[in-house]
Amino acid sequence: MSLKIIVLAKQVPDTRNVGKDAMTAEGTVNRAALPAIFNPEDLNALEQALRIKEQNPGTTVGLLTMGPPRAGEIIREGLYRGADTGWLLTDRLFAGADTLATSYALATAIKKIGDVDLVIGGRQAIDGDTAQVGPQVAQKLGLNQVTYAEEILKIENGKATIRRMIDGGVEVVEAPLPLVVTVNGSAAECRPQNAKLVMKYKYAACPLEVAEDDARKGLRTGRPYLNLTQWSVADVDGDPNQCGMSGSPTKVKEVQSIAFQAKESKSLTGADADIDGLIKELLNDKIIG
Repeated sequence: MSLKIIVLAKQVPDTRNVGKDAMTAEGTVNRAALPAIFNPEDLNALEQALRIKEQNPGTTVGLLTMGPPRAGEIIREGLYRGADTGWLLTDRLFAGADTLATSYALATAIKKIGDVDLVIGGRQAIDGDTAQVGPQVAQKLGLNQVTYAEEILKIENGKATIRRMIDGGVEVVEAPLPLVVTVNGSAAECRPQNAKLVMKYKYAACPLEVAEDDARKGLRTGRPYLNLTQWSVADVDGDPNQCGMSGSPTKVKEVQSIAFQAKESKSLTGADADIDGLIKELLNDKIIG
């Protein structure tokens, strides 16, 4: 059976390189000051989508992402690996969104795309670690959901069979389509970029990525597949009051990069005095007891 699959993908700041400029004065992440990467678990989700595409002829895979114009790079990375299309939600009204506002924006876009059989995303993004967006999208769309997926084993007769991780082991569940699935980072790694697809799509871009004098503009005129879809809040019939900071009840107070220093560690011997001293220190600091 042919399926219409959407992969929720996010361009995230590389949290391994958080510096003093990581926050804006408004308490949001300063994405311009941090290196941007494809959210790791969303890559795991993309691999699951591509495997389903291989198993079901006629299936299409599209990436849906939200962010500034440079987030179009995420869509290109998906095309390089075998995705068919993509949509970028970009608008200043989307900026500063928490999980509630993000899931609202993604859900409105999925409704606009329409007739979706399967929505797949990573369990969580490394810049938030909440694991809330996927389930919230499912709730807003009124769809079934399966979380903590390790592998989508098969899809047949309108149902997906999925192996998922649970406390103490794994379980295999069956769920009817349409369906939202969130994938763990322990799932199969995403395949590498395909050289032929890189050559085909390297000039693909959203309108805001291309300046008037950009040489890519002529190429995109004669090659429609290089034109990536770009939507604003108005394009998806969204409510501005539910988007971005206006629709976000939670705010980030501070972002820090915590690194242990050598002075924060100590070496102990097996002597009774050392053990007694350690226990007293832990009790005094209320770490134990």
